[in-house]
Amino acid sequence: MTPFLALLSRDLRLSVREGGGAALALVFFALVATLVPLGVGSDLALLAKVGSGVLWVGAALAALLSLDRLFQADYEDGSLDLIALSPLSLEGTAAAKILAHWLSIGLPLTLFSPILSVFFGLSAPTVMALTLSLAIGTPAVSAVGAILASLTLSVRRGGLILPLLVLPLLVPVVIFGAGMAVEVQTGLANGAPRFLLAFSLGATLLSPFITAMAVRLNLAG
Repeated sequence: MTPFLALLSRDLRLSVREGGGAALALVFFALVATLVPLGVGSDLALLAKVGSGVLWVGAALAALLSLDRLFQADYEDGSLDLIALSPLSLEGTAAAKILAHWLSIGLPLTLFSPILSVFFGLSAPTVMALTLSLAIGTPAVSAVGAILASLTLSVRRGGLILPLLVLPLLVPVVIFGAGMAVEVQTGLANGAPRFLLAFSLGATLLSPFITAMAVRLNLAG
């Protein structure tokens, strides 16, 4: 097994064993999706209108719950220093951790979204567009989150301020992600799929390099 796959496998096992991050994210996502209809009421037309946006906001917030685990635990127990000395580069390490976060958090949220869309009465084509937008956009959530998680490694209680730092950067993902579903719902082209794909692709490609630089600075300090 290559160092990349070994680290990926390790992080996936840890996400299952420690803390139940995926389960917590899914529960939070479900709570958002069920509480909003209770507050808005039984107007199906209104629920269908806001459904894709609510589900995207819920998914983004749920994914933030475990971002501090990307590097913090390894940094505190010294594992990150050992990983930095391994044959795998820090860029590869960052990429493995981003992928592990998406596989354990982003992918389950994406697969769970069609079930929760029932509460909003979304049509089948809209549900498909929403699910596809989550599949395209949630990697960007993990990628952007990894950058901020690495920058706040040495900050005391960094995990508390991390969501506040990440949220403003995720505004384009939420807008374009919900826009994909709205485009199908209304039949009016808004360019959201192209913008979402470009943003997500750019974030996932650049994040390992920026994250690795931030990790080096924290380890050197």
